[in-house]
Amino acid sequence: MNKRLKTVIKRDGQVVPYDRSRITNAIFKAAASTGGFGFDEADRLAQMVEERTIESYAGQIPTVEDLQDIVEAVLMQKGHLKTARSYIIYRQKRTEVREARRGAIEATDNIPYKLIYEVLRWNIEHGCESIEGLNRIISEGNYPALVESCEERYLNECRAAGKCMLERGDDVRLVIVAGPSSSGKTTTTIKLNEHLSAHGKKLKSINVDNYFFDLEMHPKDEFGDYDYETPQALDIELINEHLEQLLAGKSVKTPHYDFHSGKRTLNVREMHLEDDEVLLMDCLHGLYSDMTSSVLDQRKFRLYIETLGQLRNDQDDFLRWADHRLMRRMIRDSWHRSHDPMLTITHWHYVRKSELQYIIPYIGNVDYVVNSAMPYEFPVLKQKIFRHFPEAIQLYCRDFKRQDAFLRAQRIMQFLEPLRVAVDESVVPSKSLFREFIGGSEYAY
Repeated sequence: MNKRLKTVIKRDGQVVPYDRSRITNAIFKAAASTGGFGFDEADRLAQMVEERTIESYAGQIPTVEDLQDIVEAVLMQKGHLKTARSYIIYRQKRTEVREARRGAIEATDNIPYKLIYEVLRWNIEHGCESIEGLNRIISEGNYPALVESCEERYLNECRAAGKCMLERGDDVRLVIVAGPSSSGKTTTTIKLNEHLSAHGKKLKSINVDNYFFDLEMHPKDEFGDYDYETPQALDIELINEHLEQLLAGKSVKTPHYDFHSGKRTLNVREMHLEDDEVLLMDCLHGLYSDMTSSVLDQRKFRLYIETLGQLRNDQDDFLRWADHRLMRRMIRDSWHRSHDPMLTITHWHYVRKSELQYIIPYIGNVDYVVNSAMPYEFPVLKQKIFRHFPEAIQLYCRDFKRQDAFLRAQRIMQFLEPLRVAVDESVVPSKSLFREFIGGSEYAY
């Protein structure tokens, strides 16, 4: 055979090098599942598939689907009916998995461009894409209406995520709600739980925060800060052991972690997962592969939360998602973990390092993404924490070891400076995601 098949077109449109061994392996696996022929015969048939493809697509690049059609035809023509049937079934199952994952997000350089375009379009339609727009909404008395619209959009996204999961059927036994710090994972987990419960799914949550090692076991840096943002701060081995036991119908006793003392107590709460229950995991590092390695991928539904905000200033600079989450965390840490907001600012370099390494790179591997950014948040955020940024700038401007804190504080202060703050936060619903950070929620966190 003089001609060669050099490239094929993947389902996402990419042109990639052709590799006959992939065809050989697929045929061999199908044959092995029915007690059929060996590897040599599989390779011979793969060569025939390649030759047939070259004949049929002379001068053109075939798609992966084209190759698979020819595999089926060759197997049946050569009398390998059982192997052909096994191959067809395998192919159909793979198609079903792809269909079930259609909600998965496309990301380039870890940025979901299609999603943030939709976010920007929504913001423009509601007049809240800029600081100027927010000021106009506040001055015209339309702030309560903006709160209502933002809450409705977010709730609809949570419902859509639940629908996506329900379409996967009974195969899903573990729902992972993941995302970077202060993205709103806990409230989103509650909202998802409410939606699925209304459709007959029984859900049971496992709080991974309780699996932190004692704080004194974590390394310190030159400032005396503990690095508890890394997934290795969690007892990953125990997490996997408990996941495996729970999905097998066994009972476990989960630990309890006290954030005020930094101490963990083992074997505190007994937990059991019934056959008709789905395990919910609200976890900062839920997409990190080692975290759930004991569970098969087809049994997981991965939901990602991020503040995909598109808010710009008069210089057309957009507020960074991480800066938005930092402001949320400054408030939450002050009342939930007894942390001074200045400590949260200086600790944020650990947060970002961990996010960039263990969380954000997985955004392209999830089943659904929920945008938790509420444009109405910023006037409230400014009212509560703006005073801390000038202090941080003064403290750290000449400290080269704290330049991350200095630059971040300076950037946020300059961005929020023109924003009006005369808003009544009582219009924020008691079941709002934003209440997870500012307090006053009906939900127990």
